[in-house]
Amino acid sequence: MKLTIWGAAKQVTGSMHLLQLEDYNILIDCGLDYEKETFQEENQYFPFDPSSIDVVILTHAHIDHSGNLPTLVRLGFEGQILSTPPTADLTELLLLDSVNVFIGKQNKRTKGKRGRPGPQPLYLHKHVNDTMDRFVTIAFNKEFRLNNDVSLIFIPVGHLLGAAAVVLTLQDKGVEKKIAFTGDIGRTNYPVLVDPQPIPQVDYLVSESTYGGRLHSHDVTLQDKLIETINESCIKYPGRLIIPAFSIGRTQALVYSLNKIFSNGLLPPVKIFVDSPLATFATDIYRKHHHLLNQESQDFYRKQGDEFEFDELSYVQDKRESMSVSNYHEPCIIISSAGMLEGGRIQDHLYYNIQNYYCTILFIGYCAKGTLGDRLLRGDPIVRLRNRDLMVYATIQKTDLLSGHGDHNDLVNTVKQQDASKLKAVFLVHGEIKSMTLLSNALTELGYQVNLPEKGETFEL
Repeated sequence: MKLTIWGAAKQVTGSMHLLQLEDYNILIDCGLDYEKETFQEENQYFPFDPSSIDVVILTHAHIDHSGNLPTLVRLGFEGQILSTPPTADLTELLLLDSVNVFIGKQNKRTKGKRGRPGPQPLYLHKHVNDTMDRFVTIAFNKEFRLNNDVSLIFIPVGHLLGAAAVVLTLQDKGVEKKIAFTGDIGRTNYPVLVDPQPIPQVDYLVSESTYGGRLHSHDVTLQDKLIETINESCIKYPGRLIIPAFSIGRTQALVYSLNKIFSNGLLPPVKIFVDSPLATFATDIYRKHHHLLNQESQDFYRKQGDEFEFDELSYVQDKRESMSVSNYHEPCIIISSAGMLEGGRIQDHLYYNIQNYYCTILFIGYCAKGTLGDRLLRGDPIVRLRNRDLMVYATIQKTDLLSGHGDHNDLVNTVKQQDASKLKAVFLVHGEIKSMTLLSNALTELGYQVNLPEKGETFEL
């Protein structure tokens, strides 16, 4: 049996791992690698023949794990794609949104080059539809047999609705072997989502390492942080609070947290706008799979109703309504995408508010280097929006209390569930080199055999 790490090797995006048995090839995740400006060109080819892949297993819907599936299908993959039911629903949303992003980039580049065509989209709506036709959904904690030699179980890991670690049991030349892929590991006590479940004992573990060497804040609760920020930006001073948030996952956790605050009378009423069509569709999927949300969320629903709907909250439907939010002159909270400020309706709200002394921008997620969000967080006094240089007078704040990733201790504890004398190797992926190294050092001290694969490196298991 061979394991080749084809993506998220010493970097965060582009998760893609190939597991090869004698006559059967399994691809775990097929994400977009978007750490280079020419990411569309970088993702249009695979280092293997897509038609040689027998099955794809998808850990969760985020685009760095699912985003290149339509390219795989377009280039000849004909097998099934296995995931949990929520992952299939959310993946369809994200892939269709990716098509719109590709087309938008092409149109923007074409206009900017006086008629010269921009980069061709990686795939179109047709290819997304073809991809979704290949999905077969499997419930959590239910064994599913792929063939006589391979079976899998999806283990809940929090992080995102439907996200799973996949545990594979394989017969390799008459010998049973077990390997687990963590996908992305969530946090305990995260709004709406269940806590990560322990991964059963395996022989090999492929683990993410995003927050290796970093710890989340523990000196204040999420509720207290939100109350403090809203009070300062909307109540004590009659201003507005803008929260850039990823449409799927982060927005639902934030809306539920705000619902608890205002429903329990912890703050006077403040108007809240969710300005993201994608977030609206994703919230409906969260409602559809409500039975998979955590116990606190389900108890709230039984006692007080829909976690994602309350008096102060409005979901913005169209562009005209979005523009009217910019003209809303009372104190308010605006939740909009994209989380790193690279496109989306959030840029409209920034354009009209970045020079407003009574505006606070609260970042609740990671911003990659070079993005507009990163430039604001590092304190740039001037930013460029709509071809204009604008002074930054708004207050910029950040919290990691809504990060969907487990921190260093969570990652170490996930591996510590495995008996070091039985676990033959840990492979760290999905992290920057510094994070991987710090996590590797901690695990090595605990007696684990740790590997930091290069892209394309193959291991005999």
